[in-house]
Amino acid sequence: MAPVTPTPSPAPGPAGRLSLAEVEALARAAHAGQTDKAGRPYAEHLLAVAEGVRRRGGDDEQIAAAWLHDAVEDDALSERRLHETALSARTKDIVLALTRRTGESAETYAARILATPGALLVKEADLAHNADPARLSVLDGATRTRLTEKYAGMRALLGLGG
Repeated sequence: MAPVTPTPSPAPGPAGRLSLAEVEALARAAHAGQTDKAGRPYAEHLLAVAEGVRRRGGDDEQIAAAWLHDAVEDDALSERRLHETALSARTKDIVLALTRRTGESAETYAARILATPGALLVKEADLAHNADPARLSVLDGATRTRLTEKYAGMRALLGLGG
């Protein structure tokens, strides 16, 4: 996917960091025009993951990471821009932990998530939404089967059970 045209980073909030509303706006802008495998606006997935993190007891840093969890991997936000954005180091670490590298094995990816404080909860919410039967039901059978197996394999590597 083509990178989004650079826009100035929003001004940091009172604590020197972006508020969750500002992070949401940044994520929505970064993924503007993108759709998921079912053709739905990609922002719906980001919202579902952020809400999943919130429901699982995640803190604001994890919720911010949920909004941005696919931004670098999808080339919607450069790693450099992520580093320059007014986010906590922990949020940035989680986003980078969740950024799958080209050619990276599932085992290496899972190990990085497990080694990064706060990342597992965000990935759990991501996998839960990705594997939602209602979401998968609109895909063709072969894609649905492939993704179901992929998500189950990652859950197992992360120790999240069935």
